[in-house]
Amino acid sequence: MEFIAIGKGVERYDAVDKVTGQAKFAHDLVFPGMLHVKVLGSPYAHAKIKSIDTSEAWKVPGVHAVITGEDFPYRIGIYFADRPVLALGKVRMEGEPVVAVAAESEEIAEEALSKIKVEYEELPPVLDVKEAVKPNAPLVHEELHTYKRAPVFYPKKGTNIANHFKLRKGNINEAFKKADLIVEGEYFLPQVHHIQMETHAAIALYGCDGRLTVWTSAQSPFTVRYLLSQTFSIPIHKIRVIIPYVGGGFGGKAGLNHEVVPVALALKCPGRPIKWVLTREEVMETTVVRTGLYAKLKTAVSKEGKILGEKIEYYWDCGAYAQYGVNIVRATGYSAVGPYYVPNVWVDSYGVYTNHPSSGAFRGFGHVEFHWAIERHRDIIAEKLGMDPVEFRLKNVLKPGDETITGERVTEYHGRVDKCIEAVAKEIQWFDEPKVVDMGAKVRAKGIAALHKAPAMPTNAASSAIVKFNEDATVTLLVSNTDIGQGTPTALAQIAAEVLKMPVEKVMISKEKDTEFAPYDWQTVASRGLYSNGRAVIRACEDAIRQIKEIASQVLGLPPEELEVGYGRVYERNNPGYGLPLESVVMGYTYPDGHTIGGPVIGRGSFIPEGLTNLDPETGQGFPAADWTYGCYGVEIEIDKETGEIRVLRVVGAFDIGKVVNPRLAVGQVYGGAVQGLSAGMVEALVHDESGRLLNKSFVDYKIFTASDIPDDMKVIFIETPQKDGPFGVRGVAEHPMISIASAVGNAVKLATGVDICNMPLTPERVWKAINRKKEGR
Repeated sequence: MEFIAIGKGVERYDAVDKVTGQAKFAHDLVFPGMLHVKVLGSPYAHAKIKSIDTSEAWKVPGVHAVITGEDFPYRIGIYFADRPVLALGKVRMEGEPVVAVAAESEEIAEEALSKIKVEYEELPPVLDVKEAVKPNAPLVHEELHTYKRAPVFYPKKGTNIANHFKLRKGNINEAFKKADLIVEGEYFLPQVHHIQMETHAAIALYGCDGRLTVWTSAQSPFTVRYLLSQTFSIPIHKIRVIIPYVGGGFGGKAGLNHEVVPVALALKCPGRPIKWVLTREEVMETTVVRTGLYAKLKTAVSKEGKILGEKIEYYWDCGAYAQYGVNIVRATGYSAVGPYYVPNVWVDSYGVYTNHPSSGAFRGFGHVEFHWAIERHRDIIAEKLGMDPVEFRLKNVLKPGDETITGERVTEYHGRVDKCIEAVAKEIQWFDEPKVVDMGAKVRAKGIAALHKAPAMPTNAASSAIVKFNEDATVTLLVSNTDIGQGTPTALAQIAAEVLKMPVEKVMISKEKDTEFAPYDWQTVASRGLYSNGRAVIRACEDAIRQIKEIASQVLGLPPEELEVGYGRVYERNNPGYGLPLESVVMGYTYPDGHTIGGPVIGRGSFIPEGLTNLDPETGQGFPAADWTYGCYGVEIEIDKETGEIRVLRVVGAFDIGKVVNPRLAVGQVYGGAVQGLSAGMVEALVHDESGRLLNKSFVDYKIFTASDIPDDMKVIFIETPQKDGPFGVRGVAEHPMISIASAVGNAVKLATGVDICNMPLTPERVWKAINRKKEGR
């Protein structure tokens, strides 16, 4: 099929604005009479608040409001409402906002903070998930059973467990009885940060008419609006959320976050815009982070290399607040064994409170973490069987006709992880070259790891789109998918151009997302944007085409079904020369005598994935996934034996994304995800002392990959197995490039050194210690 726009490397719609500096972010916005926010954070990770004295802060000239948790005793959370606007009764993590000030300048606000007196009673911190689940562990949330929550989450009263997801399939005991080999393993990953280029920022204005307007660097305007309404009891129709350009999100700006503080202050200062821009240190301390994970796996295998059963325990470090983390517990629970057919499964996935920073969505939504465990474990099993790890994977991966662990039957439209593995193995010459080359001081090795992920979203996650024709028959496309760097709006414009059969240059995209004018979209998360918004865009275009045909049919004297729309015209299907230019139709057709029919053409489309269900609370059976994207990574690394330093020389990634809408954007997503995944897997970790104090809250101590760390050779392969209900067969690929690349490096490290490292990150120190333990026979 010959496409007009699909499959073309169209330039991003926002490229010029960002390159020239014209793009305006929440940081850049300034309004007359604006007040500035500063927040006093807790010096303790866990403590009772005995008293707060703000009297002297009020005396500082230029201070307009000083608030504490007692002023707004509400709790917020998209799935689990456990987080207060400001600390209420006690603090649960270092840096937790306790008092907020709005003043004429940041300097005045800082002065006011210095005069506030808070008396604390320090409590023992809970800093390890394994300790936190013990019966005698100090409780982070004594009242968790009273919190408002979605019905698919299951907290445990009197414990630190915010959610317990269970999955039971087949007979796990029989699987272990029949096994020729049983392999057990434990794996660990720490919390890490999103490190968005733009720190969080928000401006709130509460008008004297009772209307609230919020400008924010968030991912999802309608979710922010809904949660603000729920938190502050303001009617939804009186809240307007505007999102300008956003400098990166990765899940850290999903849901409702920092916005509650300037909104609370705005309610105290009607008519004055209230702005809070977080410093990098405040972001590191107080905004959500990636969950940490402690995983225990026990796998039953036959001597032929077939996985018979798997028993899994995932303990997720949700930190002080699990408002978003509870859904990571659920989403990873129903994906728990990776892209493999396992007939007998027993999964317990626990979301555990600690006094670490609060957890939330992060690119991959828990799949980076549990794939570290699963894919390292797969290599260990293969070694014990004496089987090649690629052959072991191909023997066990899901194929059409197999059943997932939730009971969903895999069809020919689901995608092919086996083809991804085969493509990667071929490209890195897995079977044709030595997998390990010892060069004396250094050693090179290859590693491989597979992956899968489905969108983690509720069954009613809706998207909508509006297509407005302009006077010159160009189109303005309105969607609320927020561009956080992934480029989805550009691809959506390509979909619109394809359906309308017009050059993509004639499709304009709304850059600012505004709940007052833009159509509803649930959230820009879960790699669902192109899939869900794309379907809505197609329907909006089809609605516009229907209107055009209805108008033109009256003018041309032909039934609508005999007309076609495209290439700037509406014309007779079997006689293309007979027709009308779109300019004469889209604003209404005017006859020579002046009377007009029709009117401005505005197409509307919406989409909700069909067939999704909640999962059985005891067995985890059901249909949670709109689609699955499969993939595989292969890497070649070089290790310095004397220092433990790893250099990633080559990366090959293959992903079955159904259909490539924009190859430039898709390849860019893989490059970015691969580097981010390597950074998180090799150098990143939030480090705390024994009191829970964060020790690396700036780039002085928190390390991330830089340009010098990027592999020299990166290759991307796309497999295209069309998704049956995807727009033009599309599946998402935004999060997936971060998943399992660290696992591939870990597997290569084992081949290079003979040492199984089961904890991330793979720092030089960790690798060096492992090499030396092996030398010493330990």
